[in-house]
Amino acid sequence: MNHFRTIVSISPSDHKIGLKNGVFTIGSCFAEAIGTRLNESKFKVMINPFGTTYNPISIHQCLSYALNNEGPREHTYLEREGIHLNYDFHSHFSALGQNYLQTAIHQAVQASNDFLKSASSVLVTYGTAWIYRRKDSGQIVNNCHKMPAQSFDKQLLTETEICDSFEALYRQAKKLNSSIKFILTLSPVRHVKDSLTLNSVSKAVVRSACHRIATTYADVEYFPAFEIMMDDLRDYRFYRSDMLHPTEQAEDYIWEKFMACYLDKPTADFVKEWSAILSALRYKPFHPESESHQKFLKNVLTKLLSLQSDVNVAAEIANVESQLIKR
Repeated sequence: MNHFRTIVSISPSDHKIGLKNGVFTIGSCFAEAIGTRLNESKFKVMINPFGTTYNPISIHQCLSYALNNEGPREHTYLEREGIHLNYDFHSHFSALGQNYLQTAIHQAVQASNDFLKSASSVLVTYGTAWIYRRKDSGQIVNNCHKMPAQSFDKQLLTETEICDSFEALYRQAKKLNSSIKFILTLSPVRHVKDSLTLNSVSKAVVRSACHRIATTYADVEYFPAFEIMMDDLRDYRFYRSDMLHPTEQAEDYIWEKFMACYLDKPTADFVKEWSAILSALRYKPFHPESESHQKFLKNVLTKLLSLQSDVNVAAEIANVESQLIKR
């Protein structure tokens, strides 16, 4: 036996992501984790502009606002203890007046719409099939915003509801940008508030919906982040202290799998080179004025200058130059 664990095998995708291709990420924590790594590697990316979102219907609703460049309806706004919020958005969209909140939401929607017009990929990470529905309007909410529990009905989405919602979203996306492609993922983070048993039911519904969607549309793929965490990295040493979220080491491993799937060789080679430069930039010497460190900085600067025609490294160049001592 060559291995003492099950390894998730992923075939390279025909859909490649390049440095100049826009990638829009939305959904739960994995969308932010991958988006952050893409951003650090100099990809053109917009990371979860509407905040962390877990259920598919709310993720689709936020994307729909962006694709159509439309704001939420009046009945979605609420006020709690003098703070204005919106049921369709994360609580970081809050203000002391509704007009200020509307402006913030409009700016996020507009920026997202501009980005999506030329983006090559939308990375969607679903977290749960459990939703909360307002009793007064029937609206599925993104966030309950600590309103009374009796104001909502908790329900489990069906596979068909998720797929039908995606179909409507897909048509809107193609109308705005006919070349855009979707990468679907399922968050490996378990929602223990629902209980582990009901979390399994929820994940199963969403995973089944992802399979159905990915096999229906030629330009929609599923990336198995969930399976990598659950089956490949099946050990609690890959979880943080809360025993729910992946460690940095686990995220590194999933990121490597993602790169192998979606990056061509020249782009992957660049990411590897850039990773080494990033490590050098983060290095904190004991004696920054020493001859050896100054030589080290000059070597880093040479590498940065060689990349400036391909990616924007102006900030990094300025940072290194500010540390060089003119002798």
